[in-house]
Amino acid sequence: MQNIFDEVGSLDKHCYTKFGLTEDLLMEHAAQGMASYIKDNFSKDSSVTIVCGSGNNGADGLALARLLHHYFDVTLLLAKPPKSEMAILQHKRTQSLNIKESEILLESDVLVDALVGTGFKSELNPALTILMDEMNNSCAFKIACDVPSAFAFNADVTLTMGALKKSLFLDGVKDIVGEIKVLDLGIHRDLYENDSNTKLLDETDLELPYRTQKNSHKGSFGHLSIANGEMRGASIMSALSASRFGCGLVTLITHQTKHSLHHSLMSASELPLNTTALACGMGLGNAFSEDDLERFFDNRLPLIVDADIFSMPIILTLLKRDALVLTPHPKEFVSLLKLTNLADISIKELQENRFTYIELFTSKYKNVTLLLKGANVIIAQDEKIFVNPHGTSALAKGGSGDVLSGLIGSLLAQGYSSLNATIQASLAHTALANNYKGADFSLTPDDLIEGIANL
Repeated sequence: MQNIFDEVGSLDKHCYTKFGLTEDLLMEHAAQGMASYIKDNFSKDSSVTIVCGSGNNGADGLALARLLHHYFDVTLLLAKPPKSEMAILQHKRTQSLNIKESEILLESDVLVDALVGTGFKSELNPALTILMDEMNNSCAFKIACDVPSAFAFNADVTLTMGALKKSLFLDGVKDIVGEIKVLDLGIHRDLYENDSNTKLLDETDLELPYRTQKNSHKGSFGHLSIANGEMRGASIMSALSASRFGCGLVTLITHQTKHSLHHSLMSASELPLNTTALACGMGLGNAFSEDDLERFFDNRLPLIVDADIFSMPIILTLLKRDALVLTPHPKEFVSLLKLTNLADISIKELQENRFTYIELFTSKYKNVTLLLKGANVIIAQDEKIFVNPHGTSALAKGGSGDVLSGLIGSLLAQGYSSLNATIQASLAHTALANNYKGADFSLTPDDLIEGIANL
């Protein structure tokens, strides 16, 4: 896992006071990191255009030009005259080397965006908007310096300085940031960073529920009971994924006795006494009355809920449980925020401030593990936040979430904590999509369930 930060200015200042480094030194190492990336990935004499703004992001670009000019055909485009102290200094250095400047964007092999950085909070003015359109229409390989400017530059890779930033992991920028690489600033990341409550999940953090206990039986690996709702296919997919993911027993609790269920699944009208975890909400509809739901939840078992539950008043009672996992998509989370009187916002407002509203919710419901679905899945409990960025658009298919619920329920039934079950199930879910060999548009829930065997 890697740390993610709200901002890194405080980390820079720590380097100044603790290690005697200066702003100039950190900038030099940032430029060296960018230069090394370009040297490693492009042939000598390739053309490189660097678009610079007036602040320190522009200064990074100017320093990069100085380091590259002997190896590449470098052109600077100063979108604004240097204004910050470091930008003025770096520009003097490039001028002393007679690095060429252009007032128009030239086509090149590599295009570096060093226009504005993390401190820019407004919108680009009309002239810069026109320039940004030209940059995005360029055929060059596109590199963002620290962050894509105003999150409007469509980068192939973002070379971010020192540490990861939360702003790089909002859903709205998933198609903008490209590949994200962290550059050291002259000091190892372990020394540059302090600890953070927000972590980026790596694919290697996945721990599968292998069976190391030899003296065992089906009851040794938990019993998940799932409410079989009106759209029964959803809960059946959850049940099948739970069974594939190691759960010893899976039972569908159903009142639809006239319907046949999957041949490999058990069904019952009441909870089996040896149930170790519950799942509810997937395709629930109106199949369960309020009394049915109260009986289903009349216990202290670990619980994963999804979908229809988030619009039902009973969710307010469920939020008091000790071991509860919620897996809403943005529309459902907006509904949940309103139902709990925490916020009345639009989906757009949520998506632009996902971390803010997740922190608001989990600070009130500290016992709840929340998984907010999206291009970047965010998992949170109390003050801990984990980001899973490994999902693909292949998962944008009805039933994918039902498979995820089954994966989480399976691990809850096997004795995992709510947080660990959610993290591991989410990583397994995205791994299944990435392992799929077919066209991304063709992935189905059945493919995900079948793929569990090969994780």
